[in-house]
Amino acid sequence: MWFSHSGNKDDVRQKEESEQILQNTAFWLSKRFDLSESRARDWLSVEKNKVSICLPFAYLGERATLTEEWRNQVMPVEDWDLEWQVQVMSAPVSLPLVGKIKNIIAVASGKGGVGKSTSSVNLAYALMAEGAQVGILDADIYGPSIPIMLGNATARPQSEDNKHMQPLRVNGVVANSIGYLIDPNEAAIWRGPVVSRALQQLLNETLWGELDYLIVDLPPGTGDIQLTLAQQVPLSAAVIVTTPQDLALADAKKAVAMFNKVTVPVLGVIENMSYYQCGECGHKAHVFSSGGGEKLAHAHGLALLAQLPLEMEIREHADEGKPLLTSQPQSGLTETYRRAARALALALYRNGLSSEPIAITVTE
Repeated sequence: MWFSHSGNKDDVRQKEESEQILQNTAFWLSKRFDLSESRARDWLSVEKNKVSICLPFAYLGERATLTEEWRNQVMPVEDWDLEWQVQVMSAPVSLPLVGKIKNIIAVASGKGGVGKSTSSVNLAYALMAEGAQVGILDADIYGPSIPIMLGNATARPQSEDNKHMQPLRVNGVVANSIGYLIDPNEAAIWRGPVVSRALQQLLNETLWGELDYLIVDLPPGTGDIQLTLAQQVPLSAAVIVTTPQDLALADAKKAVAMFNKVTVPVLGVIENMSYYQCGECGHKAHVFSSGGGEKLAHAHGLALLAQLPLEMEIREHADEGKPLLTSQPQSGLTETYRRAARALALALYRNGLSSEPIAITVTE
C-alpha cells in the first residue's frame, strides 16, 4: 500500500513561508521604527495567511500607510493579510505604578495662557484615536479647566464606598479634577502642603481602571505640585507647551530644567499660536514671533511635536466643551494633534528601551 506524504510537505512549506515572511516583516519594522530586528520580531505573530503586528505604543493612525509599505516592500502577493493591534508597554520608572496605569505623562509649561490645557485634552483624545486607553488628571488645583473643556463642568464623581471616586467618562476618555469636587464659584485658597495632598488624593483615590496613558495637566510654573509629581508619582515623561514669544520661552526653559533636575525625561515641545493664517487670502502672520518652539527643542535635544496655529476653531471647541478630536475627527488640526500623539507615544517607547529607572532626589 502506498501512502502520500504531500500533506506533510505542504505543512513544512507553509511553515517555512510563514517564517520567512516574519523575518522579512521584522526587518522592515526595524528599519521603519529604528530598532533591532529581535525587538520588532517580538511584535509579530502569524496564523494561516495572516500576519499580526502588535505595536507597544499608540500608532494606529498610520495603519493604511504602513500596510501599503508592507505590501510594497515585504509581501506583494495578495493572499496574505495584515492585522494591526496596540498593546502599550509601561516605561521604566523608579516608583511603583499607580493601579493599572501604565504611563503617566505630565503636560507642563512655565507660563500660563499658552494653551497647555487645550493641548492636554486634545493629546488625550488623539492618543485614544491611535488605539490607547486614556485618562486625564487635572492637576491645576487653583484653576481647573478640564471640566469646562470636556463639557461637563456640573458633573460630580460617584463613590460606592465613600473612599474612592469613579472618574467621569467623556467620549471614551476618563477624567478627574478638583473642579468636579468644589463649587465652581469658590476659590481654592490652600497652602502648598494642602494642594499636594489634594493632588495625591485625586490620583490615588480615583478608580482609573486600566489605562495606557494618563495625561496630567499641570498648573504653570515649577512649584509644589510639580515637585510632588516628580517625587511621589511614577512619572513616565513630560511634554512642554509654549508659544513662540520670548516671554513664554524663558519660562518653558525653566520647566525643561526642572524635569531634567528630577530625572523625568522630556519627550518634546508643542508650540501653540505659531501663526495666524488669514481665512480669505491664506497669508500667515506670526503674531507671537516665530521659530521659538523649534529653537527650544533644538537647544535641549527635544522633538518638536507640533506647531499649532492661532485658530478660532481651537478656542471655540475648548469653550464649548466639545473636544476637537471628537467633534471634527477629519480636520487638519485633528491630524496635527494625532501626529503629535504618535510621535509622543513612539518617543516614550524608544526612551523606555534605553532607560533604566533612576531614584529621584530633590533638595529643598
